[in-house]
Amino acid sequence: MADWSRLLFEKRFGDLLGRPKPEGKPTGPEFAEGQFRLPQERDHDRILFSTPFRRMGDKTQVFPLESIESIRTRLTHSYEVANLARSLGVEIAVLLKNDLPDNAIRTVPATLAAVGLAHDIGNPPFGHQGENAIRAWFQRNSNALFNPPKPDEFAEIAKDVSQLTEQHKQDFLQFEGNAQTLRVLTKLQVIGDDLGLNLTLGTLAALMKYVASSDKIDKGKQARKKVGFFASEQKLVERIRSEVGLAGDARHPLALVMEACDDIAYSVLDAEDAIKKGVASLNDLLASLGYHQNGEDELDPVVSHLCKLSRWEYDVLRRQKLHPSELQDVATQKFRVHAIHLMVSAVAQAFKDNYQDIVKGNFDGELIKISQAAALCDALKDFDRQNAFSHKSVLEIELNGYNTLNRLMDFLWIGISERKVYKDLDSKRTSPFSAYVYSRISKNYRRIFEGKVEQYHPEVGLPVRYREMQLLTDMVAGMTDQFCIDLHDDLLKHYREMRPVNGTPT
Repeated sequence: MADWSRLLFEKRFGDLLGRPKPEGKPTGPEFAEGQFRLPQERDHDRILFSTPFRRMGDKTQVFPLESIESIRTRLTHSYEVANLARSLGVEIAVLLKNDLPDNAIRTVPATLAAVGLAHDIGNPPFGHQGENAIRAWFQRNSNALFNPPKPDEFAEIAKDVSQLTEQHKQDFLQFEGNAQTLRVLTKLQVIGDDLGLNLTLGTLAALMKYVASSDKIDKGKQARKKVGFFASEQKLVERIRSEVGLAGDARHPLALVMEACDDIAYSVLDAEDAIKKGVASLNDLLASLGYHQNGEDELDPVVSHLCKLSRWEYDVLRRQKLHPSELQDVATQKFRVHAIHLMVSAVAQAFKDNYQDIVKGNFDGELIKISQAAALCDALKDFDRQNAFSHKSVLEIELNGYNTLNRLMDFLWIGISERKVYKDLDSKRTSPFSAYVYSRISKNYRRIFEGKVEQYHPEVGLPVRYREMQLLTDMVAGMTDQFCIDLHDDLLKHYREMRPVNGTPT
């Protein structure tokens, strides 16, 4: 039997690393002294009330932020993933009640709801193009950033830069929002130390969709498909996985569930957004799902059932003589309800059927892809690619975001790197512009960068150049879409390129 007491490990780093409790706390009224929430439920609430979570309300999911309130942002997407994950957690707790702890009906859904809320917190602005823009910036500047300078007067910098490992470089060349999420939750929400939100180790382990460092990616293995953590968090991850009993490529069983819920959410809900946006209709969606080159008789049975059910719902609603726009909206909502129910139920069954391999760490697939809803998920993603992701408004915001982020990172690098003393990270900047830029970087991120917070995590001895680059990604990834645009415009307004004169006639 799996050791779920370890998989749902309730202790926090603050407990394990000996963070002292402040003395002299006043005693409150007796009725307020109790704590009836489980540690996993408190994790959920800590995430919900955190600043990075609220910022996702101004981050693009697929369609640009606009006046249609029903179009999803990263925030609403995360709420929906958390809701699906909690519901799926309840189903799993009931289906596997003989294999799970007695309190699983509370701990499993609570953990899944927490990781569902948190799973996109580290994603930069402008959707996935934000990640691409960050990677492209480091690739474009890799020669200057990764290669030691040659002149003798830069010997200190050359020695430091030469200490960059392949992993250090790949952390940025393959920047990944999932790894940044772990960093935000464990370090960047600074109160006075480097413990972040101080979540339970079970929740942190369940949050990790991938287990590879940036230099050990293997596209042939789901667990190593993308970067799971950065070098700065490697020791922390090793401690988390050791405490919860995970080794090798084994992923936390609940990480598989959260991954499936993310797939369900964006496959179904991006299609709904495309219809609400007016770039496609419900009939377009059903026609897309119902097409098979060998005829309807060859359709996947789950897809076929959903199409028949949705058309039946449409006919029932049409008899109510709704306005055409209302009919479309309500029928699309009915489609979403039925599609999600089918996919959640299929994933719950797949989890049950593969339970032994999952808890032994032998499962390296995706639950949605081995479930009976696999064909439905694939068909919905095809529809999304053709109708949502390729829409002009989406491509335009991706292009503008890509260009804005690249230019903004140029400016921020001036503020981060152009200082009087290389090893003194808080030393005076070399120009009024670099000083102004550095002042615009979040104080939280600067305190971590400068080492001015209480340190509880083991020191990993990162080169200064690595820390400079990580301050840049911390700042950029934490921005909302609009703040990114506003900061770019503000710095562009103040920037003046100063070129030395050559003293010769042209």
